[in-house]
Amino acid sequence: MAARKPFLLRVSKEVLDELRAWAAQDMRSLNGQIEFLLREALQRRKKAELAEPTETLPLSQRILSSVEDKKEKG
Repeated sequence: MAARKPFLLRVSKEVLDELRAWAAQDMRSLNGQIEFLLREALQRRKKAELAEPTETLPLSQRILSSVEDKKEKG
């Protein structure tokens, strides 16, 4: 496994409380739960990029792409 790098994460008390409760339900540490959720989100993003690359583009680029597609279609 790659070396871990610590960093500061600021979240609201409500979010922190929810994450702690969720971590306890899943029998993970708070850090482990956050890392699990981040890895899961990254995997979903990669799958989405493979399925539909435009979905991960910024909104402005998606709009431009949509306008260009409409121009090409007529």
